[in-house]
Amino acid sequence: VSLTLTYFPVRGRAEVIRVMLKDQGAEFDEKVITMEMWKESTLKASCVSNPLFGQLPIFEDGDLTLYQTNAIRRHLARKLGLYGKDQREAALIDMMDEAIQDLLNKYVKLMFEKDDSGKEGYLKALPTDLKPFEKTLSGDKGSFLVGDKISLADYALVILLIHHQVLSPPCLHAFPSLQSYLKRLCARPNLHAYFHSDDFKNRPIIPGKRT
Repeated sequence: VSLTLTYFPVRGRAEVIRVMLKDQGAEFDEKVITMEMWKESTLKASCVSNPLFGQLPIFEDGDLTLYQTNAIRRHLARKLGLYGKDQREAALIDMMDEAIQDLLNKYVKLMFEKDDSGKEGYLKALPTDLKPFEKTLSGDKGSFLVGDKISLADYALVILLIHHQVLSPPCLHAFPSLQSYLKRLCARPNLHAYFHSDDFKNRPIIPGKRT
């Protein structure tokens, strides 16, 4: 079954999908939609008028077409075995992922501000936002957020931490468990190769915000 991701030439909301697919060694095609193509083509109109809240990214898995980033992520987590070993772990993964999405939403809001006026306040509050993840990972089984296998939530946290280190390189200095967690996951062979690739390094986080 062929997998196809359609998105803009930025990391944005689709990067966590790319990271999941890359780490799991899943082959997929990517259709890159430039802003010029988006404005001039019929794709935007078809997405806006789609009754299923159509927008980018679009993910196609054979004859299944999905919109909404988190719906795509959960579909892939179930398909690729990234949703825990049982319902208990799945519930805990959902809980951790919701907390990550709360921080992600704050980060996205900051990224789209026209100036840096909100950055100081954001960074001041960041340690409080990171403490639950530090505490979770500081236990005896701190390899992953939930259980003994990488999950949906881990991919979301890894890419969010990478982007926060771009925003403020010292942001993890007070969080040794998060530092070791990020280092360990980024050393996974497929992730190491991807994070050092030109595709990743040259792709801006959002338009105009290049690493």
